[in-house]
Amino acid sequence: MARETLSSAKLKKVLTALEGNWKAEMEGYHTYLAMAERDTDPVRSQVLRHLASAEWEHAELWHGRIVELGGAAPVYHGKPGGEADSLASRAGGIRMALRRLEIEESRAIASYGEQLKGLGDPESIAILEHVIEDEKDHYKELGSLLRGHYPAPSGSHKISAQAVLDEMLAKRAQGRKQPGSWIGDAIYGVNDGLGAIFGIVSGVSGATMGNPAETSHWVLLAGISGLIASALSMGSGAYLAAKSEREIYLAEVAREREAIQMNGPEARELLSLYYQVKGLPEEDAQNMVNHIANDPEQLLRALASERLGTSEEALANPLVSAGSGALSTAVGAAIPIIPFFFLTGIDAVIAAAVISLAAHFAVGAAKSLITVRSWWSSGFEMTLVGALEGAVTYGIGILLGKGGM
Repeated sequence: MARETLSSAKLKKVLTALEGNWKAEMEGYHTYLAMAERDTDPVRSQVLRHLASAEWEHAELWHGRIVELGGAAPVYHGKPGGEADSLASRAGGIRMALRRLEIEESRAIASYGEQLKGLGDPESIAILEHVIEDEKDHYKELGSLLRGHYPAPSGSHKISAQAVLDEMLAKRAQGRKQPGSWIGDAIYGVNDGLGAIFGIVSGVSGATMGNPAETSHWVLLAGISGLIASALSMGSGAYLAAKSEREIYLAEVAREREAIQMNGPEARELLSLYYQVKGLPEEDAQNMVNHIANDPEQLLRALASERLGTSEEALANPLVSAGSGALSTAVGAAIPIIPFFFLTGIDAVIAAAVISLAAHFAVGAAKSLITVRSWWSSGFEMTLVGALEGAVTYGIGILLGKGGM
């Protein structure tokens, strides 16, 4: 359809839709590319690069149609890493990021489907139909990655063993831990500290309300003691858990090293089978393993990664885990007791309840970063749990106070 056949209002509507499509595809391109560059799994990285190139192709199609209709050439003003740089993507790690992308692909398919009905521009609709088919393939590929399988090649796309090898060798000395992996631990640390101390504050407040002058004194004493104990417990627990995980990993790697030394051909065959199960053709998998086996240490890293499902670089640092766990727990635990530094009696109790419930909502909303639930639903659920906890412990405190305990 030529530009002249579109009314001014219709042309404006079409251009607005196409510009939105272009922006979404460009954001997808940058997101996939950034994730591919950061992913330590070389084959998955190649799949993500393929998805990025497809998004770029879609953006070029929309760009061309916009210019044909007389619109200004669009310019990308988004982040260089797209949504890969968002807190939500960094907090949840690669699996959560893939899950979010899978959801976005399904939304894109639905959005494009709606445009088919109302766009009214045959040339743009032809592009839509092509893009929708690609997006359906992308949705399936992301689903396969989430299940731990490399998707079968679609269209002209074929996973290159040499490209995968180059990717692996390029990243061998720079294995990356997920940059925001500590964020999830911090959120749960705040959650634990807030919940535990809010319960203590509510219980002690209920027990001492018969003597309001003493309420702040006892709440502060119990709250600060609980804060210190919770922070130390969380920090030491996180440290020991991370340290144990690393020790177990190193022990398993030592066993793998011994197995390779005892039976190298069997180890190479095993690695080849791992790659074949994930979607690489037998010949490509075998060629890649043969290249990798030229360096015994690289063979060990590759086999350990497949068998153990992780790498040494991806393991949590015990000191970082301890620090983030202790600090976040202390921050959460401090919230319910802050009002008692400035207020006394029922005013302090009410202020603590309001602040704590607001904090419960904020923590619940923050949890949506790593659970893909809606922020308001997660926040409301957390607030409800906090309110119930506070009411129960306050009531128990009143009963204990009346009992003279």
